[in-house]
Amino acid sequence: MSTHASDPLAALGSLPGVADSVDSVRKAVDRVYGHRVMRRRSNEITSEAALRGARGSAALSGAEWALEEVRRRTDFSGDAEARTVGAALRLSAEGGQLLSIWRQSPLRVLARLHLVAVGHAGRGYAAERPGGERDGAADAVGRPRLAGEAVDEPLIEAPLPDPAEVAGRLDGLSELIIAGGTAPALVTAAVVHGELLALRPFTSCNGLVARAAERIVLVGSGLDPKSICPAEVGHAEQGRAAYVAAFEGYLSGTPEGVAGWIAHCGRAVELGVRESTAVCEALQRGAA
Repeated sequence: MSTHASDPLAALGSLPGVADSVDSVRKAVDRVYGHRVMRRRSNEITSEAALRGARGSAALSGAEWALEEVRRRTDFSGDAEARTVGAALRLSAEGGQLLSIWRQSPLRVLARLHLVAVGHAGRGYAAERPGGERDGAADAVGRPRLAGEAVDEPLIEAPLPDPAEVAGRLDGLSELIIAGGTAPALVTAAVVHGELLALRPFTSCNGLVARAAERIVLVGSGLDPKSICPAEVGHAEQGRAAYVAAFEGYLSGTPEGVAGWIAHCGRAVELGVRESTAVCEALQRGAA
């Protein structure tokens, strides 16, 4: 992805199959927004989408919990899976508060997302060692990683870019977001998601942050203003293997690979739409 072209994100919209994916997503989103339940109970759909989206994102990060368990639990400070689910839930709640900041300072938003994701898990990353010594990982929260710092992101095994490359590409991505452009929301969201997975700029929670940023783009762009189309649900439903394979296509930088990743993200949004449509139908029947 070159940041030197006048509108490189818009150029991705001309890749083979991307226009069809964009059109299919737009039609799917329009259908669920037209559901009669949305006229009266949209807040309930938004809340349920946030819960289900968080569950899906956590599943991709290795915490595959049943929906009712996520709904029931109030304490997420236990083992690693519980902390992952808690992080996903916090990110889902926080994203809506950051929409107005994203277009002005996306790097600030990313730092905030990482801080929120670590949350109470910071005790694990930044606890005091015996004798009162602070774990150095405390200083890694909310900022890009430095040379020599390890990254905990087991799902993505691609080589890590060095900190200098991370900084340069984050700055380039930030400039594109701030400048705006004519790229469809799906394209921008997919690129933000893909770049953050490729860079893994933080020492932890990169996948969770990348998926939260994708949601912010989809909502803030106006494609899904009520945040009822949880792409995270669709990413999880397509499976971890398909997610990684599509991401590797993006990482390849080939037109086919990048287009395949955008299509994968589009399908994830459509599956999120299907999930919320089912919730609408359940509410209409009085079953939820």
